[in-house]
Amino acid sequence: MGKIGFKMKQLPFMGVICIVMLFIVYRTTIYQYHKTEMEMKLYRFEMVKDYQQPSGKLRSLPRGIMQVRSDLEIRPLWMSSSSRQASVNMNKNLLAMPVGIMQKENVDNVVQKFLAANFTIILFHYDGNVDGWWDLDWGDKAIHVVAHNQTKWWFAKRFLHPNVVSIYDYIFLWDEDLGVDHFDPKRYLQIVKTAGLEISQPALDPDSTEIHHKITIRSRTKKLHRRVYELRGKTKCSKASEGPPCSGFVEGMAPVFTRSAWYCAWHLVQNDLVHGWGLDMKLGYCSQGVSSKKVGVIDSEYIVHKGIQSLGGSGYPATRTTVKRNGASGFDLRTEIRRQSTWELEVFKERWNRAVEEDKNWVDPFLRYQSRKKQTSTHLRS
Repeated sequence: MGKIGFKMKQLPFMGVICIVMLFIVYRTTIYQYHKTEMEMKLYRFEMVKDYQQPSGKLRSLPRGIMQVRSDLEIRPLWMSSSSRQASVNMNKNLLAMPVGIMQKENVDNVVQKFLAANFTIILFHYDGNVDGWWDLDWGDKAIHVVAHNQTKWWFAKRFLHPNVVSIYDYIFLWDEDLGVDHFDPKRYLQIVKTAGLEISQPALDPDSTEIHHKITIRSRTKKLHRRVYELRGKTKCSKASEGPPCSGFVEGMAPVFTRSAWYCAWHLVQNDLVHGWGLDMKLGYCSQGVSSKKVGVIDSEYIVHKGIQSLGGSGYPATRTTVKRNGASGFDLRTEIRRQSTWELEVFKERWNRAVEEDKNWVDPFLRYQSRKKQTSTHLRS
C-alpha cells in the first residue's frame, strides 16, 4: 500500500514535467520556424531547394547540394572576411530592357531611377555596341547581353527563364524609348501590391506618340484602372465587355509581371516568333485569376512613350531604315519588319486556336468567368 501511495503522489509531479517538456518543445519549434523564416529572407537564393525526387540524370549527386535556380546578381571575385560573414543583400525586382546606343541618354534616365529603387538591371544590346556604355556610372553594375538584331521577346525567352528570375518579386520588361520623368518605381510597386495586380503597366501620357489602345491612356482622376469604356471606333467597350483590349489588358511596350505571372508568360512566348505580336492579347490568361481584376494600368505613375526608335517592339533603330541585302539594292527595313511581324501574328493565332482545339481538358477561364457572372446576374434579378 505504501508503494502504491508513493506512486499516486508522483503522478501530479510527472504531469507537471510532461507539460514543461511539451512547452519547451513548442517554444523550440516556434523559435526554429522564425529562425528559418529569417534565414529565408536574408539568404533567399541559398536556402531554395527542390525536394522533389531527382531524375535519373541527377541521382549521382546528393540531393542537398542541388540548386535548381539561378539569379542575375553580380558576384565579387574576392571579399574580405567581414563581408563574407555579412548577410547577402539581394535585389527583389528586375528591370530588363533591349537597348541601342542611339537611345543611350533615355536609357540612362530610366536605369538611374530603377537603380535608386534597388532593382537589378539587365540590358539586351541588339546593336552589338556594349563599349559605348562603360562611361556611365552604373555601366558595370548592370548585366549586359549582346546579340545582333534580336528583339525584346527573343532575349526574354532565352535569358529570363523562370528558374533564373524566380528570386525576383516583379519583372519589368520594358522598351527603351519610355520617358520616366513622372514615374517612381517604388510608388508604382506600392500601388500594384495594394491592388493585388499580377500583370500591370504604367499609363501612357495622352500626348504620347503611338498609342494603340485607349485602355493604356492615363486617367487624370484615378490611381489605377482595370477597364475602359469606349463606344466609338472599331473597338467598342461597354460594361458588358470582358477581355482585351477593354479589360484585363496591358500592351507589350512596358509590361510588369509578378514572379508567378512571368512563369506563365514565359511559357506563352513562342521561341521562334520574335516580334511578339498578338502576345499582349493573351497575357490575361497568365493573370493567376480573373484578368479583369488581376490586370491593370497604373495612372498615378505614368510614362511617355516617345516612339522615336520603336519599330513595333523590334528593337531596330528607326534611322537605319534602308540597308543592302546580299549586295543587292537597298530595301526598306521598316517595311520588312512590319511584314514579318504581321506574318508572325497570324502564325501565333493559328497556334493558339490549334492548341485550344487539341487540348480537350482545357476550359477557357474567360468564358467560365463570364458564364458564372451571367448566372449571378440572373439569380439577382430573379
